[in-house]
Amino acid sequence: MRVKVLLLSAVVASVSVSACNKPPAGQAAASGATPPAVAGQGSGTPPGAPAPPAPPKPVPAVLPAVVARVNGEDIKKEDFEKMIKTVESNARQPIPPDRRDEILRNLLDQLVVYTLLNQEAKARGLTATDAEIDAKLQQVRQQFPTQEAFEKALKERNITVEGFKQDARLDVSATKVMEAELSTIPGPSDAEAKEFYGKNPNEFKEEESVRASHILIRVDAGADAATKAKAKATIDGVLKKAKAGQDFGKLAQQYSQDGSAAQGGDLDFFPRAKMVPEFSTVAFALQTGQISDVVTTQFGYHIIKVTDRKPGRVVPFEEAAGQIKQFLERQKKQDKQNSFVEGLKKKAKIEVLI
Repeated sequence: MRVKVLLLSAVVASVSVSACNKPPAGQAAASGATPPAVAGQGSGTPPGAPAPPAPPKPVPAVLPAVVARVNGEDIKKEDFEKMIKTVESNARQPIPPDRRDEILRNLLDQLVVYTLLNQEAKARGLTATDAEIDAKLQQVRQQFPTQEAFEKALKERNITVEGFKQDARLDVSATKVMEAELSTIPGPSDAEAKEFYGKNPNEFKEEESVRASHILIRVDAGADAATKAKAKATIDGVLKKAKAGQDFGKLAQQYSQDGSAAQGGDLDFFPRAKMVPEFSTVAFALQTGQISDVVTTQFGYHIIKVTDRKPGRVVPFEEAAGQIKQFLERQKKQDKQNSFVEGLKKKAKIEVLI
């Protein structure tokens, strides 16, 4: 675990969605967890359903000089504001007003945990060396194209190089505490991996999939007749060339208006449910090497070429064992991390002053 607060990097997940992918209807839980059922639609929350969490306590617009205190140590307004500014800078947008209280409460809790970890590091004598601080400085510096860009980023966050080093020293110390705790966890055994495999059979079923390339000429569903006719004429011309035997990948690079064009239109393997129905129906009906006629979807006009296919199967344990052990190891570390932090909180005197 890398504990970073004053040096926090907000992770902004950007999903590159191909123009034939089905638009997401929501986010399922990762790593084999079952997506939560949709409850209470139209007739209120069903009996026995857990109550929704209470809304977070509002965070005042004007903060006091000290926002919290941990075992007598102040968490200052400027450190909290620095953290907020870093998160907003990394996300390249301000914190949404409708989520302000939720996000700021979470950030303040991270500052509390960060302070606890540094107090624990001091108690254990776990300190960062100058070499470790210099290495961290170089690690972050390498994320920027020039020294000037790095210094500009620090200035935007109101951090000097010396201030960065001070924060990095705390960061390394906190990380050492957590690494010391997690280092004692035994790795998952073969028996644990086999037990997980046996209890989660659906997680090891692979659906039938095809590998296809496509060429897309974009046109909005609400476009006027002239715009649609122009796009259709373009795709018809490309189809004629593809059917005549011209290289499909080169045609995709030349004409396709999808992000996959640079890869010759290649979409890699995908199961039926990943793409919009109009696209999947045609793709799964084609034989390997076959080129479709023009396919119309909400994104525009496509030509599809299937290049390979895989039948559905159950992944054997021997093939899945490595990934199962990695998952179980992460799960064990996450559980240990959570219990350790909760233990520190229970022993501490924590005063939240906002």
